Amino acid sequence: MNVQEKSAEGLSRTFEVVVPAAELEKKLSAKIDEIRPEVRLKGFRPGKVPAAHIRKMFGASIMSDILQEIVPEATQKTLDDRNLRPASQPAVDVKSDADDVLKKGADFAFEINVEVMPDFEAADPKTLKVVRPVTKAEDAQIDEALEELAKQNRSYEPKAKTAKAAEGDVVVIDFVGKIDGEVFQGGSAEGARVAIGEGAFIPGFEDQLVGAKAGDEVEIKVDFPADYGVDHLAGKPAVFETKVQSIEAPQDSAVDDSLAERLGLSDLEALRDALRGRFEQELKQASRMKAKRSLLDALDDKHGDIDLPAKMVEAEFEGIWREVQAAKEADELEDEDKGKSDDELREDYHSIAERRVRLGLVLAEIGRHAKIEVTQEELSRAVNQEAMKYPGREREVVQYFQNNPGAVQALRAPIYEEKVVDYILELADVEEVEVDRETLFSDDEVPAKKPAAKKKAPAKKAAANKDDAEAKPAAKKPAAKKAAAKDADAKPAAKKPAAKKAPAKKAAAKKDG
Repeated sequence: MNVQEKSAEGLSRTFEVVVPAAELEKKLSAKIDEIRPEVRLKGFRPGKVPAAHIRKMFGASIMSDILQEIVPEATQKTLDDRNLRPASQPAVDVKSDADDVLKKGADFAFEINVEVMPDFEAADPKTLKVVRPVTKAEDAQIDEALEELAKQNRSYEPKAKTAKAAEGDVVVIDFVGKIDGEVFQGGSAEGARVAIGEGAFIPGFEDQLVGAKAGDEVEIKVDFPADYGVDHLAGKPAVFETKVQSIEAPQDSAVDDSLAERLGLSDLEALRDALRGRFEQELKQASRMKAKRSLLDALDDKHGDIDLPAKMVEAEFEGIWREVQAAKEADELEDEDKGKSDDELREDYHSIAERRVRLGLVLAEIGRHAKIEVTQEELSRAVNQEAMKYPGREREVVQYFQNNPGAVQALRAPIYEEKVVDYILELADVEEVEVDRETLFSDDEVPAKKPAAKKKAPAKKAAANKDDAEAKPAAKKPAAKKAAAKDADAKPAAKKPAAKKAPAKKAAAKKDG
């Protein structure tokens, strides 16, 4: 086999591979000798069919199989011999005429077109300067959470029969819903508890109960929202014949040991500790996300001159662009993008695609040198976590991942990325900066030092999001999404069934973000 490099422009390589006819003939003869003992043909004893007869009967088919084997083997050998790492699947262009090769004994020639990974030296993690904003859980936040818990767990006591329902009261009712005078399925209930002001029912329903007394019969007239989750009810006017059973008023719930006991804890101090632990965990996660953003910015600054594989960038951009188009159609574009032309948007988001690919290459290179691996245990845990999102269908989800290596790769990539980020943060020069909670959870830039006064920076595009890097660019994980985008690649084909709810209730907004 003869291999010649025909062109090398940037990261693109083209190789011409020629397999001489003599080599093909040798492979054909070897293959015939290999299968001859197993050949069964009428008129010949088993295993005694002459090689010449097998060649005459099956030579073309056998040679076709040989050529199918040669292409991937030659491609891999070409890359291995030159220590090239492909950035995308190599493209093969067969130059020989099939009939000439199969029937006339011609050489077999084809070209390999491949885009390779750039050769660069990643920055030493020890040279990176990273800002990690930190804050502590405050007593005021815990007190506020306790008050909210008390509110959520307050009791209700019946009001006098002559008392009228007011905002905040719970009205216990029986109702029958009708559309065009006909009772519709799912529109009736007995003993339903309606908390006035919570907005749990369709718009206008709760308002018409204000002022009602126990024993009253109220005719509630409402229109189902146009986007209501039940198609045959969406946009329809309805009448609910309603009878008020009783009215209950909320009772203040004290923030004391009894509140903690109702929540399954021993006393108020244990409840405060539990809240503090939860808040500290949230703060720790937010702090790490900001530190990661600072780290990615530092890496991006140091590697701005890396040659990027064009196909990889385009694949990343196409994924982003589909999200942008979906957001545009749903009128959910970010404010800074509204009013921009498609050309302007393409330019902006192409830069984001370049950043993601660049950071992915850098993280992958650092991880490769550090010999960071994703263990089977970590993958299994990720699959199980994904399966838990689909109660009752866990086995189906696990089987989906077992049968789809690409889906498993989509889980591996973010795990790998986080492990590399953790590795770098352990070695980098990390400066902790105290900030307040609002700053920590904002979309502002990471502060270089504690600000004297907060000043909100312009909102960043998707490139600043926590998932804006690809940890393993050779196997793409879903890109960081905007609100209207679906993270479909990481989900099993079987979708989680929608939860059932009473038609009288307000339909939850559909969101696949």
